[in-house]
Amino acid sequence: MWGGRKLSSSGSRFLGAQRSAFRGTQADSTRSTTSAAYSKNQLSWSLQIKPSVFSEYRIMCFKSYSMTFACLNRVESYRLPWTRLYSASRTTVDSSEVKTFLALAHRWWDEQGVYAPLHSMNDLRVPFIRDNLLKTVADHQPGKPLSGMKILDVGCGGGLLTEPLGRLGASVIGIDPVDENIKTAKHHKSFDPVLDKRIEYRACSLEKIVEETAETFDAVVASEVVEHVIDLETFIQCCCQVLKPGGSLFITTINKTQLSYALGIVFSEQIAGIVPKGTHTWEKFVSPEKLESILESNGLSVQTVAGMLYNPFSGYWHWSENTSLNYAAHALKSSMQEHPSSAEFALKEETEDLRIETSTNSAKKTNNKTKRQPTEWEKVFANDMIGKRLISKIYKQLIQLNIQKTTRLKDR
Repeated sequence: MWGGRKLSSSGSRFLGAQRSAFRGTQADSTRSTTSAAYSKNQLSWSLQIKPSVFSEYRIMCFKSYSMTFACLNRVESYRLPWTRLYSASRTTVDSSEVKTFLALAHRWWDEQGVYAPLHSMNDLRVPFIRDNLLKTVADHQPGKPLSGMKILDVGCGGGLLTEPLGRLGASVIGIDPVDENIKTAKHHKSFDPVLDKRIEYRACSLEKIVEETAETFDAVVASEVVEHVIDLETFIQCCCQVLKPGGSLFITTINKTQLSYALGIVFSEQIAGIVPKGTHTWEKFVSPEKLESILESNGLSVQTVAGMLYNPFSGYWHWSENTSLNYAAHALKSSMQEHPSSAEFALKEETEDLRIETSTNSAKKTNNKTKRQPTEWEKVFANDMIGKRLISKIYKQLIQLNIQKTTRLKDR
């Protein structure tokens, strides 16, 4: 409906008994966005929803995964000043990841070092962000196409992506939980007086600034970040909170496939040393389908998903139709939210959704029994000849390396 999340069982009973719902809300308050509504001097609480109200005698609708409630009353709604949108206990920052990047904080601007692939990735991700943002504006200044736009770069590191966006004219805030990364970023931008005015860096996590920057930014960028957070759903919720209606969210990350484990971790970290060991955890990788599901459940519509492929021998990235390794996604936050005009319509809509979901799941189970699904490896080799050639080349190189090592051992 309009970005509503699930309503807990204790929270949903508030319509019948305000006191029991109040206790249920207190128990779940650390895991939800809490709001209060007064209706005829009675206090009601709702969980994980932001009810929309309109007209003098307004309609409030609350949608859960199992039921939809609608109340027609004259109401005034507000969020209590002492409640935060997200509790500090629900951090998205992984302390082990912080330690990993802390050790590498001084190497961000070494274009031949461990962050070389990220420097090269700018050839794809900067135009990807620029071109999609320009679709939303009628006019732009030559040389400063993003002038007047406010962008949040989440997990900015040393500012590798923040600075190019600033040079395009945007006003950019870069945040990172690693203090040493921010120090490196500030030091590097200080050499350019123009960037010094357009870019601001803060050492903090995303959830720390949600309240003060709600609906502030035209775009949020999370490039090579979501595979390092410990709570992806909360992270996406926070991204949505700070976006203006109609704003853009840009994400680049790694797909969760057998191929991404083989090449992204085994080859890149343990064999070739393209990135330091322990940089990535395969369990944190996310597929485009799962990411799209989370985005859409938070009121974001996915516009583009494009595969990205890195050639470790040339050091360059290129776009690919296959998303089995890296991919980029662009999503838009809804600028207008549709509201049901009555409780009857809302309940009918919810019932229809449940019926469709049930029939779809049944059909999937039937198809899975009768038709074997292709593996990730089969999809890659069937759909992406570039990927096939690159993988074959990598394995040939590995064989040559093993032969050379064997020859050296024999010579000794």
